[in-house]
Amino acid sequence: MNVMGIIFTNDASIGELTDKRTMASLPFGGRYRQVDFALSNLSSAGVRHVGIISRHNYQSLMNHIGDGEEWGLELEEGGLEFLTPYAQSVTDTYRGKLESLSSAMDFLEYGADDELVVMIDSAILSNVDLTDVLNKHVESGADVTVVTKAGIANGVKKLDLALKVENGQVTDMMVDYAAPSEYVASMDIFVLRKKWLIQQVKEMIARDKFHMDRDLVMGGWQRGKVSVNVYPFKGVAMFNESLEEYFRNSLALIQADIRHDIFHYNHPIFTKVRDRVPTYYGETCDVENCLVADGCMLEGEVKDSVLFRQVTVCPDAEVEHCVIMNDAVIGEGAELKYVILDKNVTVTPGAKLIGTKTNPIIVKRGETV
Repeated sequence: MNVMGIIFTNDASIGELTDKRTMASLPFGGRYRQVDFALSNLSSAGVRHVGIISRHNYQSLMNHIGDGEEWGLELEEGGLEFLTPYAQSVTDTYRGKLESLSSAMDFLEYGADDELVVMIDSAILSNVDLTDVLNKHVESGADVTVVTKAGIANGVKKLDLALKVENGQVTDMMVDYAAPSEYVASMDIFVLRKKWLIQQVKEMIARDKFHMDRDLVMGGWQRGKVSVNVYPFKGVAMFNESLEEYFRNSLALIQADIRHDIFHYNHPIFTKVRDRVPTYYGETCDVENCLVADGCMLEGEVKDSVLFRQVTVCPDAEVEHCVIMNDAVIGEGAELKYVILDKNVTVTPGAKLIGTKTNPIIVKRGETV
């Protein structure tokens, strides 16, 4: 069974962290980018023909992925293709995933051997066995399989697509709505037959319809034209669709059970290789309950935090409940609580940055505070 993968980089904004990068290239977990999860899931399922659709701020993403070697998707072998902007729309962004697929029609139609398409968004992170998803889709005979997660819908969080499932059958759908807890949330992973998808995209665009969730899945299901299968995912799914969620999910990786689930050894999450020296723990340092990458210099106090590569924490500095990205320097005697430091940030000696659990302070890349 030949399968094509489509990754949407998600140009949505979660504040300063996505000012100059897509959601797909947002650093996560000490050494990864969010796109690593989609790429690794596809690679583990043997998918070698992958297109990455991005419209804005994709340079850092291209630098990170390079030729795709870490995921077995070398560019020179035609396995990976960056589908950068050539939208037919006059708007600044694609009006929906169907429009972005229409703009990538040459890629979709290339490769006659591909029977199925797996579409994955970059804002929801998981370690999902796509081989099982693909098999269950074929067994169902449905037009669309949606990977879902229970426990996300709570009547407060707005969901792109929520489904009500009774006795294994979809009985209701909602889009762009804070669905109640009896609904399951779409993880923005869809499996479809390629020929069917191409035809549907062409027909939908011709009818001025652009949205995957609203127009194709829910609209087609309501009209009785599209059959929908649900694949319930049991593992950890991290919805990083807001700054608060990103911050909470980043610190959740400190918990061993969550970390082991999302980085499961049977389906490893690959990333760009960057060899660094081991982290140095100075005589005066106090590090407790942290996730620490390589290359750090730690001489202060760090608790309940995630530190990326080559972070420096000087003596007498205090860091608690923070996410500190690559090459940040925290000066002597500085105090940080509930803070996100982007790459190459310098915190001057004695500085004090105090945020809250739901409203962390963000310092932009390269700034000095």
